[in-house]
Formats: sequence, structure tokens, C-alpha cells
Amino acid sequence: MRNDKDNLIVKKTFDFALGIIDYSEELRTRNKFEMCTQLFKSGTSIGANTWEAQNAESKADFIHKFKIAAKEGDETSYWLQLCKASKHYPNPPELLMNELKTIGLIISKIIGTSKRKRFSN
Repeated sequence: MRNDKDNLIVKKTFDFALGIIDYSEELRTRNKFEMCTQLFKSGTSIGANTWEAQNAESKADFIHKFKIAAKEGDETSYWLQLCKASKHYPNPPELLMNELKTIGLIISKIIGTSKRKRFSN
């Protein structure tokens, strides 16, 4: 069984996904189904790819999974910014927006560090 209790990025992306689920449900109750689906998929994919990276087959696979997580984070940021800017959508919780920035910085650092270690060996 996995033990990711002490893995900061796994915990942060899991908790972020729970926040995305909550906000997506709010969108669903307002019949904003298309945005709900887009945001749900990209927002939960960040954590799914981070989770998968923990069992990567190689350093290259590990980096690749985190690059996908970073791209999904960018997409999620786009959807959240659209919701925030549109008068037809409820504002996303500020905590989600801030947490996504933090997650993005951590993921970027993981990718950079992993690349340096990969090419220095």
C-alpha cells in the first residue's frame, strides 16, 4: 500500500482536487455543465499525474508525469480565470487560486531539480 503521508506535493494536489470537486459541484448546481466538466478534468488531473509519478518507471517518466501535471495546472488556471472574469459564473474560491499557484511553483521546482539530477549522473 502507498504511503504518501509525508509527500508534500501529493498531499497538496490531492487536497486541491477535493477543492476542485467542491467548486465543480457548485457549478453543476448552477447548470454550468460544460465548465464544470472542463475544470473537473484538468483540476483533478494535476493530482492524478503527481500520484502516478510516484511510481514512475524511470527518471524520464517521472519528469514527463510532472510536465503533464504542470500543463494541467495551466489549463486549470485558465478555466478558473474565465470563471472569475465572467459575470455568469460564481467566483472561484481565492484559496483555490492561491493553492494552484503554490502547486505550480512546487511542480516547476521538482521538474528543474529532477532534470539537473538526471543530466548530472
